[in-house]
Amino acid sequence: MSKSADEDQVKDRLQQLRCHFTWKLVIEDAEVTDLENRVFDEIDFLDTKYIVAMYNLLAYVKHLTGQNKEALQSLQAAEDLVQKEHARQSDVRRLVTWGNYAWLYYHMGRLAEAQIYLDKVENTCKQLGSPSCCTVESPEMDCEEGWALLKSGIKNYERAKACFEKALEVDPENPEFSAGYAIAVYRLDDFNKAPQTLHTLQQALRLNPEDAYMKALLAVTLQSIGREAEGEKYIEEALSSKSSQTYVLRYAGKFYRRKGSVDKAVQLLNAALRATPSSAFLHHQVGLCYKAQMIQIKKANNWQVTGWDKEHVNKLVQMAMHEFETALKIRPIFHQACIDLAEMLAELGHHGEAEDAFQKLLGMGVLDDDNLQQDLHFRYGRFQEFHRKSEVNAVIHYLKAINIDNSSFTGNNSLKALEKLVLRKLWRNAADVESLSILGFVYKLNGEMNKALEYYEQALRLAAGFENSVGHVP
Repeated sequence: MSKSADEDQVKDRLQQLRCHFTWKLVIEDAEVTDLENRVFDEIDFLDTKYIVAMYNLLAYVKHLTGQNKEALQSLQAAEDLVQKEHARQSDVRRLVTWGNYAWLYYHMGRLAEAQIYLDKVENTCKQLGSPSCCTVESPEMDCEEGWALLKSGIKNYERAKACFEKALEVDPENPEFSAGYAIAVYRLDDFNKAPQTLHTLQQALRLNPEDAYMKALLAVTLQSIGREAEGEKYIEEALSSKSSQTYVLRYAGKFYRRKGSVDKAVQLLNAALRATPSSAFLHHQVGLCYKAQMIQIKKANNWQVTGWDKEHVNKLVQMAMHEFETALKIRPIFHQACIDLAEMLAELGHHGEAEDAFQKLLGMGVLDDDNLQQDLHFRYGRFQEFHRKSEVNAVIHYLKAINIDNSSFTGNNSLKALEKLVLRKLWRNAADVESLSILGFVYKLNGEMNKALEYYEQALRLAAGFENSVGHVP
C-alpha cells in the first residue's frame, strides 16, 4: 500500500476518535495565548483532582501554536497522572490521551507511532466491549470533553454543560461531574438564573465539602440573589482554607467589590495578581474596582466634581483604563473589558474614541451572547444620553436592550433608564406623543396596565388631534 493510502487510512481512523482534535473546540486565534496562560494557571494554582483534563487540553493548545514536542510532554504528564490518580479507571481515562497522541504523531508525519496509539485505543475499546472500534461511551469521556469545552471559552459553554449533564445521568453522585456541571451553569448564569446556579453549586459542595473554589462561587451566587451575609460566610471559609487560594482571591475580590468594600477588594485582587499576573480576569476586576471608586467620589459630590476631587477622579479613570487595556492585551477578545474601556474614554471626554470603541463592538457579529449584547446596548444608551446628549439614540438603544429580555437585571435597568428619560422629555413637552407611547410601553412591561392604558390613550388623543388640525389647514 502506498504512503498516501496509509495516510488516508490512518486519518479515517483518527476522525473516529473522541479527543481534543475531534471535539470541534471553538477557539479564536487571538484567544490561544490567553487560553494557554489560563490552563497553566489552573494546573499550578487550582487544587483539584481533575488536572489530567488540563494537561490534555494544554497538549492541544501547544499543538495549535506549533509546539508539538512540548505537546507530547504534556500528554506524558497526563498519562502519568492517570496511572497515579485514576488507576481503577486508567484504560478509559487514557483513551483521550492516546487519541491526542495519535493525532499529534499524525501531524508530525510520524505515521507508525500514530498507528501504535490507534491500536491502543482500538484494543481498549474491544476489551471494554464497545460496539465501536475507536470510541467508547462512558461518563468519564463525556466529562473530559466537558472540561475541554468549559476551559475553551464562552462559545463552548452550552456544549460543556450538556456533556456534564450526560455524565451525571450515569453517575449523579460523582463529585467531578457535579463540579464541572456547576461551573458550567455558573458561567452561563445571569441574575435570573441564579437560583438554578445556587442549587448546582450546593450539590457540588455537598459531594466535596472542602472545595474552597466552589465555596467562593457559591458566595458570589448568594450575593447575586440578595443573600450577601450568607455568601460572606462562605467567602470567609474559603479564604481561611489553604486550598486554591489564588482562585479564591479572585472571587473574594469580586464579592467585596460588589459589596462596596472596594479597598479590600483591590487588596485581595492584587494578591492574586502577584501569583498570576497574566490573568485578564484579574486585571479587569481591578479596573472595575477603580471605576467603582471613581463613581463613589462622583456620587458623594452629587456628580459635580471639582478641584482635588476632579483630579482624583481622573486619576482613577486612567488607572481603570490601564487595567482594561492590560486585560485586552492578554485577551484581545474580551468584550466586557472593551465596553468598560469605552466608558472610561467617555469619562475623560474622549468621546470620539469612545464612539469608535462602541461602534466596533456594535458592528461585531460575534456578540452572540444575549447578556453581553444587552449590556452593550444599555451602556451605549447611557453614553448617548449623558455624554453625547442624544436622547433619540439613547431611547433606541435602551429599547434594543429591553427587547432582548426585559426581565433580566440589565433589562430592568434599561427600563428604569428609559422611564426616567421619557419622563424628563414629557416634563419639557407634555404633548410629546412618542414619549407618551414609550411610557405606556414601559408601564405595560412593568405590569402596571392602568398606567399603561392612560398614557397610550393620551398619545392616541394627541395624535388624533394633530391629524385633525393638519387636515383643516387651508
